[in-house]
Amino acid sequence: MELVRYMPRNFPANRNTPFSRLFDDFFTPFPWTGELETAETHLPSVDIYEKENHIHIKAELPGLSKEDISLDVKGKLLTLRGESKSDNEIQEGNSYIRERRYGKFERTFNLAFEIDPEKVEAKYENGVLSLVIPRPEEQKPKQVSIH
Repeated sequence: MELVRYMPRNFPANRNTPFSRLFDDFFTPFPWTGELETAETHLPSVDIYEKENHIHIKAELPGLSKEDISLDVKGKLLTLRGESKSDNEIQEGNSYIRERRYGKFERTFNLAFEIDPEKVEAKYENGVLSLVIPRPEEQKPKQVSIH
């Protein structure tokens, strides 16, 4: 049995028909080579939710150290940047499957309020970055009494 390089976009058996290429060209801005990365394919997965007037963001960043991650706050924008580095000891000619993504990424979140960088709590453990962002006092819901 011969090992064949895994190409996830080549799953249909009759891939080289003009009809199948028409759909590939329409939905894909460029051909898949297995090595070409786009910003969309290399974004970390996140969960965002609100609990007790705090915004919680959890981002999966497996294999990164704290030094590889940067977090910037400007007004209502919170930007998460990082870089995952490739294993240089693997030679491309001897590689059979390479599904892990390498390179730089950037993801920006636009919140509904100004973020105070001094009050953001950030914790990174086991490949998960956890952020807790308190909502400002003037943004918290207030009870209105009815007369």
